Amino acid sequence: MNSESDENTSMIISRRNVGLLYDERMCNHFDPVDDYHPETPNRIRSIWNKLQTTGITDRCVILDAKEAEDKHLLSVHSVKHVNQIKKISSKSFNSRNMIAAKLGSIYFNEGSTEAAYLAAGSTIEVAKRVASKELHSAAAIVRPPGHHAEHNEAMGFCLFNNVAIAASYLLDKTPEFGVKKILIVDWDVHHGNGTQKMFWNDSRVLFFSVHRHEFGSFYPANDDGFYDKIGEGAGAGYNINVPWENGGCGDADYLAAWDHILLPVAKEFNPDIIMISAGFDAAVGDPLGGCRITPFGYSVMLKKLMDFAEGRIVLVLEGGYNLDSIAKSTHACLEVLLEDKPLMGSSETHPFESTWRVIQAVRQELSPFWPTLACEIPQKIIGQTAPPPHTLLSSSDSETEDDKALKLKNIADHLSKLKVDADEECDASCSWRSELSNVYIWYASYGSNMWRPRFDCYIAGGQVEGMQKTCPGSRNKTLPNEILWKTFPCRLFFGRDSSYSWGPGGVAFLNPQTNSQQKTYMCLYKISFEQFNDVLFQENVLSLDASSSLFDMTTLNAISNKEFGSQEVVKDSWYGNVIYLGKDQDIPIVTMTCSGLNIERFKSGKLPLRPPNQSYANTLIKGLVEGEQLSEEEAIAYIDAAAAAELL
Repeated sequence: MNSESDENTSMIISRRNVGLLYDERMCNHFDPVDDYHPETPNRIRSIWNKLQTTGITDRCVILDAKEAEDKHLLSVHSVKHVNQIKKISSKSFNSRNMIAAKLGSIYFNEGSTEAAYLAAGSTIEVAKRVASKELHSAAAIVRPPGHHAEHNEAMGFCLFNNVAIAASYLLDKTPEFGVKKILIVDWDVHHGNGTQKMFWNDSRVLFFSVHRHEFGSFYPANDDGFYDKIGEGAGAGYNINVPWENGGCGDADYLAAWDHILLPVAKEFNPDIIMISAGFDAAVGDPLGGCRITPFGYSVMLKKLMDFAEGRIVLVLEGGYNLDSIAKSTHACLEVLLEDKPLMGSSETHPFESTWRVIQAVRQELSPFWPTLACEIPQKIIGQTAPPPHTLLSSSDSETEDDKALKLKNIADHLSKLKVDADEECDASCSWRSELSNVYIWYASYGSNMWRPRFDCYIAGGQVEGMQKTCPGSRNKTLPNEILWKTFPCRLFFGRDSSYSWGPGGVAFLNPQTNSQQKTYMCLYKISFEQFNDVLFQENVLSLDASSSLFDMTTLNAISNKEFGSQEVVKDSWYGNVIYLGKDQDIPIVTMTCSGLNIERFKSGKLPLRPPNQSYANTLIKGLVEGEQLSEEEAIAYIDAAAAAELL
């Protein structure tokens, strides 16, 4: 009896004091139009139900949610943004849907203001309890998520940047807690662009984001998450991005990033507290993420971080859209916080070859700031790799051991897409393809596709010299036999730091505004609507196994009433904007470029203008020369002029 009693007493003493916060009021924020939107109230309900049924809630200190004060929100957000979110749910506010439409992947309803204030305030509350050492650690089951929200606007399901607000609060408002250095770990599958910008010049915060990036083609579809974005001024070296080149990354890939980047730097940085932007959309089965972290993997990732800051960790929910996955993953993390040990289990043995390539690039970029990263990783370690992920370009198709029938898709605009039965999906795909296979357009190319061998990769499949990735080609691999050349009075320019297909260097975009002073050469290929859709899928890094087309006759008719009429058919993507250029032989001429919003971002400098690398430029030169439009010297001058001219 005494021995058993002593053992129970020992277990109670060794158990960590862990806070847990959840409030049903945060479920009052939901999409008023789309019942199937992935950022649903059921996300946090499923987590809470799991924690209740497994007894986790009985082992934690349950905390009350609190609304944030404006003065704390204003530490990272503008007055304009705070006021907008404060008023957005008012019954007298009639333009909330119009405002949401102008933002990236955002919705508002009458519960949005309260939920946003609760999410931010509750994150402050759990952070305060841990920083004061009242609790060892804590978890905030909050929504809407926060890490995409920027200084002046909501973005990517996020209204206020919850983690950044709480971190700023600890650093600037509570000197009595002695928090002078914070490590923020963002393991959400998407880059934490908002958090990065808020601490860009701040050496008190070490921000680490590991995310699916694919050379800027994965949401938020920009270059902010590339490994060369390391901070500036006092913050130089304190911003670490680990940008995966492909989907399918799992436990081994993430743990390699931990062991060879995060943990060595964290040891040098020696944080006073750790805040985790805990998105679980890199988990097995997530419909947006397409990665493969298991609950065991998350538990090991978290346990490794508990060796720092005396294990004082604040876990804050971000993304995660498979209700079963986020519930199991959160449960695994709470077990670690309570017991200070990972789950029992195992994971795949080795990372992908691309994972080691990214890790080495990150270490090289940051080694001037963190000497611990300067040494080479032994070849016997990086030589052990898993087979390449079975993905089509950057679609996130993967299968779990538990559910072989589950097919995941990368949804570029992050709006709702339902899972469908594989046979139904095939039938739907075949239906639109059959309808569009015998209707023709002229596809006007102005970039690398002007060179016929490069364009043929999009139809027949393959790659040409200089390309980083192989194209799968169209479902209809019949090559075009009619080609025309034309010039159009609009502006060619080059932008982005790097691309999925060509690596570092800018790629071609078109500013589709009539400009009599500009002349852009275009090579026109006569292809079917079906093939044009397949080019759109590949240019925007989407799966060809789509149940519907992106562009059809209805869309064409809607934009063909004027030259340069346009329709954005893929939101938040590089080449999602289809432009109507007129007709030739009574056949419509269309091309594709970035959205008007992104053109304005290029103009303002929010997106970078960059000259193309030599391999990419060579395809344009070959296209223009072999198409008998310009001499080699003239083609080089044409490209140089487009790359050098200011975008107005």
